[in-house]
Amino acid sequence: MTALNNLQTPAAIIDTVRMQRNIHRMQRRMDELGVRFRPHVKTTKCLPVVRAQIAAGAQGITVSTLKEAQQFFEAGLTDILYAVGIVATKLGAAHDLRKQGCELKLITDSLEGARTIATFARQHAAIFEVWIEIDSDGHRSGVKPEDDVLIEIARALVDGGAKLGGVMTHAGSSYECSDRTSLVAIAEQERAGAVRAAERIRAAGLACPGVSIGSTPTALEAKRLDGVTEVRAGVYVFQDLVMHNVGVCSTDDLALSVLTTVIGHQVEKGWAIVDAGWMAMSRDRGTQKQRRDFGYGQVCMQEGELLPGFILGSANQEHGIVSRSGEPDADIARRFPVGTRLRILPNHACATGAQYPHYQALLPDGRTEEWSRFFGW
Repeated sequence: MTALNNLQTPAAIIDTVRMQRNIHRMQRRMDELGVRFRPHVKTTKCLPVVRAQIAAGAQGITVSTLKEAQQFFEAGLTDILYAVGIVATKLGAAHDLRKQGCELKLITDSLEGARTIATFARQHAAIFEVWIEIDSDGHRSGVKPEDDVLIEIARALVDGGAKLGGVMTHAGSSYECSDRTSLVAIAEQERAGAVRAAERIRAAGLACPGVSIGSTPTALEAKRLDGVTEVRAGVYVFQDLVMHNVGVCSTDDLALSVLTTVIGHQVEKGWAIVDAGWMAMSRDRGTQKQRRDFGYGQVCMQEGELLPGFILGSANQEHGIVSRSGEPDADIARRFPVGTRLRILPNHACATGAQYPHYQALLPDGRTEEWSRFFGW
């Protein structure tokens, strides 16, 4: 174990106290609403974090790559939803995982996709569990709940020998909200769309046992989840500045930060130069179109004390520029001498975490331990 003062920078820091608080907040919410919770582990891709989620009551995981599925399966997790539309070139890897005992679930949102799965299954004597992705908000992928092709997809899967696990959706447009009223509305839209799709499939005489929904904002703000069997959410475990702007957390809930060191100044510009550029923070500027733009991140002191007005205003590959919003800080060199250690709260925890092969987990006693992170597709 290493003290925070002795870490090389930049480093990705997990505040484990905040992380555990976020985990338990979400799990309590799901327990109160009476639904199973399947966390999306693409945010962390980290086994100790996922084990903490499972210990709190989560059942199964969601992944964004087949490599994640393989790595978590090898670590002992078997109930896995691969929440990206499957294509023919990936069916072999998916089949291999299922043959090894992984309860891997696939998704599709097209008749072509369903037929591709059926063709592969027929040729390889494979049986896949497949969920149909529903478009509940026009955000990204999925078939509309009232679209006629929904029933065609369901029939093609069942007739092709697949197990139809259910329907799933993700209300990604919730990230564009900034008040509770709109969050509650999009959460209900997400729920109602997925439930309606499942009802239509059942009315056509086909089994559709599962209804899976989820995003961090809708999971935290949904008033009811009638007809839903499980919820998925990912970024809640760390939270970030985008979620802060959406309104589902405070900066005191942000569990991921980047430790960085001041390496120089441009005094006339009011800048402090740090060794965390966009390679350390990611290029994600998710707060740029929100009610408050944090640049590349909110600046804190090393121990986590927020420094209001100070942001990582711009970044090059390995250099970040700390500045004060509005009037430049003429005392920047005195305030942050060379060697000062700062922590930067990120816009998008998933993107920032992806820059690192491992995290430094900050324990309650102030020491850190290294937690590895999975990579690859």
